[in-house]
Amino acid sequence: MRKVITDDLNALLDILPSHIREPLYQQSDRSELLEVILDLGRLPGARFPHRELVLNSGEVSQADIDYVVSRVGDFTGDNRAGIERTLHRISAIRSRNGYIIGLTCRVGRAVFGTVRMIQDLIESGKNVLLLGRPGVGKTTMLREVARVLADDCKRRVIVIDTSNEIAGDGDIPHPAIGHARRMQVATPARQHAVMIEAVENHTPEVIIIDEIGTELEAQAARTIAERGVQLVGTAHGNTLDNLIMNPTLADLIGGIQTVTLGDEEARRRHTQKSILERKAPPTFDVIVEIMDYYKVAIHPDVIDAVDATLHGRPTQTEIRWMDENGEVKKEEMMLPSMVENNQKLIPSEAKEPGKPLRFYLFGTNRSRLEQVAREKQKNLKIIADLKQADLFLTTRSYYRRKPQKIRDAEALGIPIYALKSNDAAQMRQCLDTIYSVDTSAYTHHLQHFLAEHHG
Repeated sequence: MRKVITDDLNALLDILPSHIREPLYQQSDRSELLEVILDLGRLPGARFPHRELVLNSGEVSQADIDYVVSRVGDFTGDNRAGIERTLHRISAIRSRNGYIIGLTCRVGRAVFGTVRMIQDLIESGKNVLLLGRPGVGKTTMLREVARVLADDCKRRVIVIDTSNEIAGDGDIPHPAIGHARRMQVATPARQHAVMIEAVENHTPEVIIIDEIGTELEAQAARTIAERGVQLVGTAHGNTLDNLIMNPTLADLIGGIQTVTLGDEEARRRHTQKSILERKAPPTFDVIVEIMDYYKVAIHPDVIDAVDATLHGRPTQTEIRWMDENGEVKKEEMMLPSMVENNQKLIPSEAKEPGKPLRFYLFGTNRSRLEQVAREKQKNLKIIADLKQADLFLTTRSYYRRKPQKIRDAEALGIPIYALKSNDAAQMRQCLDTIYSVDTSAYTHHLQHFLAEHHG
């Protein structure tokens, strides 16, 4: 079912020293190679989907690393380089003195076919946001979206290509994006500026952008949508509820605010006086949660989905998947609300006695958070082990810089909440939001549905 256009594997293997390259040519499953790892003073390794392989009994030398570095393009500010006209990505690890002492050589593959699951949505002209965990195929689907809209629909498409992730290294974009034009981004910090420049200078009908992750990029996305240009992009986060809990990215779905009702209105609604509401119209019309290469969950109306979530109503979701014959199948379902009767709830896994919601703090004031939690009578625990966390709490200034800990949290699929500032008012709003959203019922119901119906 998963059909590869090209992986240009030989181009990647050719940059490796011969004593590391030759063992790979001897592997019968080398077409499934994911990446080659070279760390100074350690054994060279290769990673496949279901195994890891030591490539040589000799340790990686500085000469081995220099050999590879001399055969790839320049490393940019985010320590990434590539190979001309391929999708391969070489990422560097540097010493404190700036010398390259480690390399991750990742195989880039152009895959087609998966876009058929959402082709009707993108051809309709709606703004579509793709979500999903790292490695699930978001960037792969964006390449196909670019090709379909540019070649099949004959639209003026511009790809904003930060770190050359979508269309490969070099000045000539990879053919996987078809006739779509590509604008490169010198550093991730300039992504939002290039998004606006594309609209102002090149009259696109469609803008395609990978990994919207900062407040400036969210604002640029809204500006593009307001100018009538179709937007197809990806964002950090696995599901709709991840966006609701992240103030920076919540702007993409209209933003979330705490509203205090009068006594009479609260009684009429049968709810508490303090409730969550959507602030504005969303930037994106449709959200697609990519579950794997051949399965997606679609929220066809973002306004409806966000409002239903915040008001305690079931959310309408459409599951689409490709069967063994490559046919797209669809089934609609109503998922239980993530908020029950508008009551402030702790996620169910933290409701057990003695098991509070576990927070990992990064750049936030611990004593202030603990004080606010006591005021609001919220049961939480601050932990030091990231892997045990239910929530990663940081500030917008840290979130913009994307340090390693934040990237680790994203890779682990831990929800991230970014405070606008490190003060008590923001922490109160954080706890109001977090303890209002019970994602466990939603997740459990969706996983059960998929297991029952589609394996």
